[in-house]
Amino acid sequence: MSDESHNADRKRNIHAPWRIEYIESLGNDDGCFLCNARQQEGKDEENLLLWRTDRCIVVMNKFPYTAGHLLVAPAAHVGNLADLPGEVLLEIMELTRDGTVLLTETIGAEGFNVGMNVGRCAGAGLPGHLHLHVVPRWQADTNFMAVLGDVRVIPESLSRLRRKLLAKAEELKIPVAVYGR
Repeated sequence: MSDESHNADRKRNIHAPWRIEYIESLGNDDGCFLCNARQQEGKDEENLLLWRTDRCIVVMNKFPYTAGHLLVAPAAHVGNLADLPGEVLLEIMELTRDGTVLLTETIGAEGFNVGMNVGRCAGAGLPGHLHLHVVPRWQADTNFMAVLGDVRVIPESLSRLRRKLLAKAEELKIPVAVYGR
């Protein structure tokens, strides 16, 4: 590729208007969105909350990398892994497992990126409240190009997908972490 064609490619505009809500939310003082979702029991649909236990919550990411991107978090507002008791860490992993089953059964996910950014310098957008990302993947998807290029293709509304996930979760009797205790 010549330098000229490379420069021409870099000058193309890619519009992602859904990102403005996230960008504008960075400066607001509405508190922790995970704590808010846990505490606002009447607003589960608005907050995209799937599951709430005594120790953890599972919410859909409002700014997903791929369709079905989930966040699994402790109920407590904790920013360091060392501050979480073992039973909470175990439940986070159980809910992660249940989330992968749900996404596989509901949207046909073929694999997952599962990870946690601990601390702002590690990329944590919400460094005060740990959360684990469950990002569904497919054989022919674009790998990390969506992350690196800041381009997302989300084919279904989050509220519609949430309804499908909740219906399938009820059918599958998950999360197991809730039913198994």
